[in-house]
Amino acid sequence: MPRLENIGCLATCANPSGQNDIGLIHGAALVWQDGVVRWTGPASALPTEYAEEAVWDAGGRLVIPGLVDAHTHLAFGGWRAGEFADRIRGRSYLEIAAAGGGIASTVRATRALDEETLLERSRRFLSEMVSLGVTTVEAKSGYGLDLETELRLLRVYRRLDEMGPARVVATCLAAHVIPPEWKTDRSGYVDLIVAEILPEVASQGLADFCDVFVEDSAFSADEARRICARARDLGLEPKLHVDQLTGGTGAELAASVGATSADHLECVSDAGITALADAGVVAVTLPIATLYLGQTPPPARALIDAGVAVAVATDFNPGTAPSYHLPLAMALACTRQRMTPAEALKGATRFAARAIGREGTAGSLEPGGAADFAVIDAPDVEHWLYHLRPNACTATVIGGDSRHGALRAAGGGSGSL
Repeated sequence: MPRLENIGCLATCANPSGQNDIGLIHGAALVWQDGVVRWTGPASALPTEYAEEAVWDAGGRLVIPGLVDAHTHLAFGGWRAGEFADRIRGRSYLEIAAAGGGIASTVRATRALDEETLLERSRRFLSEMVSLGVTTVEAKSGYGLDLETELRLLRVYRRLDEMGPARVVATCLAAHVIPPEWKTDRSGYVDLIVAEILPEVASQGLADFCDVFVEDSAFSADEARRICARARDLGLEPKLHVDQLTGGTGAELAASVGATSADHLECVSDAGITALADAGVVAVTLPIATLYLGQTPPPARALIDAGVAVAVATDFNPGTAPSYHLPLAMALACTRQRMTPAEALKGATRFAARAIGREGTAGSLEPGGAADFAVIDAPDVEHWLYHLRPNACTATVIGGDSRHGALRAAGGGSGSL
């Protein structure tokens, strides 16, 4: 059983409630075996049964659970840098989409790529995310919008999960927007989703979740209800993009269909916040997208005060959130959403894991959970997110194995776990 000692500050995030409670232990140690955490606590209280095991030195640094990015669009073709400039000049997201840009342009680029190209491109992104301390990533399809390409994207995610470098949880987002070839028959495309795409995804075991983008430019609440009901019948749990660009009753919809998470929520209503709290739906906030779109951030303080678990994710995609830097998203959650650093960390670990059905294994450091953790070159969480650097992560460990950086053996020398 290897153990990590000389941890200046360990954030276990073991408490399943309390956004600000990250379970801090100073002068801590962490013990794991076969990829599973066996013990955490003050080094002075280390049980004698672990005293003779291999020891690694954290160098007095901060150690956190492996970060969980609970909302990404990892596999795609092309980029949309031109739209970045267009928005700066005053064109809105909806204007760009109406002119054939936005998601539709990424669909064209993605359909043109074969599976191996998508796999290699996504794996590069994933490796760089791991170097930031990210150990689990939710990845959505939604840039295929036909049976063949949606399955191709989800196969990429299954292969990534099998080969690493990080854990990948797949979500089918065939209901992203209506593709151009179905513009005059949107009900026909919804029929395709419920009758062909979702059954095939479920039969091949390619996803855990089904997501729907509910917006004036995407799908209606009634269409979302139909898609979510079919997904649940097939064993896929619903998630929803809601209340992002226009106000409505998206959060209430998420609560009514029993969604695991409601994502975006920039325009959520007070009634929607109450509905999320009552239904126990995780609110996934996406500060990088909010920043790039120049929007008012979602009311994280009101959500937290109402008892909603608030997650923080990147929304990594080629148009409105072209960054997979989860620590940056966390810092933005502090500065723009008024979350404390501890709340942002809980939102990018335990509550993010809850948003993708992995709470208790990912996102916390407690006996029985995965030995997924990151060593951060900072004395505490506040300093880490306050003094934001390109990367303060010195080591990332997934399932007890080093995937980034190296830890020094206690007593001198260095090596990889």
